[in-house]
Amino acid sequence: MNKSFAKKLYPILAVFAGLINGLLGAGGGMLIVPILKKYGLDQRSTHATSVCIILPICLSSAIIYLIKGSVTIFDALPYLPFSVLGAIIGSLILAKINQELLGKLFGAFMIWAAVQLLLR
Repeated sequence: MNKSFAKKLYPILAVFAGLINGLLGAGGGMLIVPILKKYGLDQRSTHATSVCIILPICLSSAIIYLIKGSVTIFDALPYLPFSVLGAIIGSLILAKINQELLGKLFGAFMIWAAVQLLLR
Protein backbone atom coordinates (compact mmCIF):
# COMPACT_ATOMS: atom_id res chain seq x y z
CA MET A 1 0.00 0.00 0.00
CA ASN A 2 1.41 3.36 -0.92
CA LYS A 3 2.23 5.64 2.03
CA SER A 4 0.22 8.58 0.71
CA PHE A 5 -2.93 6.45 0.54
CA ALA A 6 -2.19 4.95 3.95
CA LYS A 7 -1.94 8.42 5.52
CA LYS A 8 -5.40 9.22 4.19
CA LEU A 9 -6.71 6.17 6.06
CA TYR A 10 -5.26 7.25 9.43
CA PRO A 11 -8.24 9.43 10.45
CA ILE A 12 -10.70 6.67 9.58
CA LEU A 13 -8.68 4.03 11.43
CA ALA A 14 -8.26 6.36 14.43
CA VAL A 15 -12.00 7.02 14.66
CA PHE A 16 -12.65 3.28 14.42
CA ALA A 17 -10.11 2.52 17.18
CA GLY A 18 -11.70 5.17 19.42
CA LEU A 19 -15.18 3.82 18.65
CA ILE A 20 -14.17 0.26 19.52
CA ASN A 21 -12.38 1.38 22.67
CA GLY A 22 -15.29 3.53 23.87
CA LEU A 23 -17.91 0.94 22.97
CA LEU A 24 -16.17 -2.18 24.27
CA GLY A 25 -14.02 -0.64 27.01
CA ALA A 26 -10.88 -1.96 25.33
CA GLY A 27 -9.61 -3.05 22.00
CA GLY A 28 -8.46 0.22 20.47
CA GLY A 29 -4.85 -0.68 21.13
CA MET A 30 -5.33 -4.11 19.63
CA LEU A 31 -6.41 -2.38 16.42
CA ILE A 32 -3.75 0.31 16.50
CA VAL A 33 -0.74 -1.96 17.11
CA PRO A 34 -1.09 -4.03 13.89
CA ILE A 35 -1.88 -0.89 11.89
CA LEU A 36 1.21 0.95 13.14
CA LYS A 37 3.33 -2.15 12.56
CA LYS A 38 2.05 -2.48 9.00
CA TYR A 39 2.95 1.13 8.27
CA GLY A 40 6.58 0.75 9.25
CA LEU A 41 7.10 1.24 12.98
CA ASP A 42 9.28 -1.29 14.78
CA GLN A 43 7.62 -3.47 17.41
CA ARG A 44 8.72 -1.42 20.45
CA SER A 45 7.80 1.93 18.90
CA THR A 46 4.46 0.47 17.82
CA HIS A 47 3.53 -0.53 21.38
CA ALA A 48 4.75 2.71 22.92
CA THR A 49 2.92 4.80 20.31
CA SER A 50 -0.23 2.76 20.82
CA VAL A 51 -0.20 3.55 24.54
CA CYS A 52 0.20 7.25 23.80
CA ILE A 53 -2.74 7.10 21.39
CA ILE A 54 -4.96 5.08 23.71
CA LEU A 55 -4.42 7.31 26.77
CA PRO A 56 -6.58 10.22 25.55
CA ILE A 57 -9.12 7.79 24.08
CA CYS A 58 -9.50 6.06 27.45
CA LEU A 59 -9.61 9.33 29.36
CA SER A 60 -12.35 10.65 27.09
CA SER A 61 -14.43 7.51 27.49
CA ALA A 62 -13.86 7.39 31.25
CA ILE A 63 -14.95 11.01 31.70
CA ILE A 64 -18.14 10.40 29.73
CA TYR A 65 -18.91 7.23 31.69
CA LEU A 66 -18.31 9.10 34.98
CA ILE A 67 -20.51 12.04 33.92
CA LYS A 68 -23.31 9.71 32.80
CA GLY A 69 -23.13 7.83 36.10
CA SER A 70 -22.33 4.52 34.44
CA VAL A 71 -19.42 4.09 36.85
CA THR A 72 -18.00 5.85 39.88
CA ILE A 73 -14.36 6.55 40.60
CA PHE A 74 -14.77 4.28 43.64
CA ASP A 75 -15.54 1.34 41.33
CA ALA A 76 -12.15 1.75 39.67
CA LEU A 77 -10.13 2.86 42.70
CA PRO A 78 -9.18 -0.62 44.01
CA TYR A 79 -7.59 -1.49 40.64
CA LEU A 80 -5.75 1.77 39.95
CA PRO A 81 -2.61 1.38 42.09
CA PHE A 82 -1.90 -2.12 40.81
CA SER A 83 -2.67 -1.17 37.21
CA VAL A 84 -0.32 1.81 37.40
CA LEU A 85 2.39 -0.41 38.90
CA GLY A 86 1.92 -2.94 36.10
CA ALA A 87 2.08 -0.17 33.49
CA ILE A 88 5.34 1.15 34.95
CA ILE A 89 6.89 -2.31 35.00
CA GLY A 90 5.69 -3.03 31.45
CA SER A 91 7.10 0.26 30.17
CA LEU A 92 10.49 -0.48 31.71
CA ILE A 93 10.55 -4.04 30.36
CA LEU A 94 9.54 -2.95 26.84
CA ALA A 95 12.99 -1.54 26.08
CA LYS A 96 14.67 -4.80 27.11
CA ILE A 97 12.44 -7.43 25.50
CA ASN A 98 13.27 -8.98 22.14
CA GLN A 99 11.06 -7.44 19.43
CA GLU A 100 10.22 -10.80 17.85
CA LEU A 101 9.20 -12.19 21.24
CA LEU A 102 7.14 -9.07 21.90
CA GLY A 103 5.25 -9.56 18.64
CA LYS A 104 4.56 -13.20 19.49
CA LEU A 105 3.39 -12.29 22.99
CA PHE A 106 1.05 -9.67 21.56
CA GLY A 107 -0.32 -12.17 19.03
CA ALA A 108 -0.84 -14.79 21.73
CA PHE A 109 -2.62 -12.23 23.91
CA MET A 110 -4.92 -11.28 21.03
CA ILE A 111 -5.81 -14.93 20.47
CA TRP A 112 -6.38 -15.50 24.20
CA ALA A 113 -8.60 -12.41 24.43
CA ALA A 114 -10.61 -13.49 21.38
CA VAL A 115 -11.17 -16.98 22.78
CA GLN A 116 -12.25 -15.57 26.15
CA LEU A 117 -14.77 -13.28 24.49
CA LEU A 118 -16.12 -16.04 22.27
CA LEU A 119 -16.58 -18.42 25.20
CA ARG A 120 -18.61 -15.99 27.30
